[in-house]
Amino acid sequence: MTIHRMDHVGVVVGDLAAAIAFFVELGLELEGEASVEGDWADRLIGLDGVRTDIAVVRTPDGHGRVELSTFRSPVTTATAPRPSVDVPGIPRLTFVVDAVDDVLDRLRGHGAELIGEVVRYEDYCRYCYVRGPEGIIIGLVEELA
Repeated sequence: MTIHRMDHVGVVVGDLAAAIAFFVELGLELEGEASVEGDWADRLIGLDGVRTDIAVVRTPDGHGRVELSTFRSPVTTATAPRPSVDVPGIPRLTFVVDAVDDVLDRLRGHGAELIGEVVRYEDYCRYCYVRGPEGIIIGLVEELA
């Protein structure tokens, strides 16, 4: 059997409302929100007493989805690392946008920090990385052609 498609990327966040606002400002659309708990969730995640709130945001074309979740239970005391972009296993979500500078300015209002600088790659694109809520690394690509 082969993979049919990628369904979504999941990210655990501490402040669900702030994460939703960040991704909506980026240009994703809120698809829905729900609370999840129960025996099936405990078995799926491998933790006891799972109670979580989730939100799903999708790209305007409907093909990409990000599930944002925050756990009410069990409570963790761990925090997300803030490693550099070159650390193995650190995910990056990359989006094609109309204008990198405009999106970057808007996301800064939601706490985004530019990693490195905005660069031009030949005649193809302008590209940068930003660190968003909970240290999530987001790539922004402005196609030039």
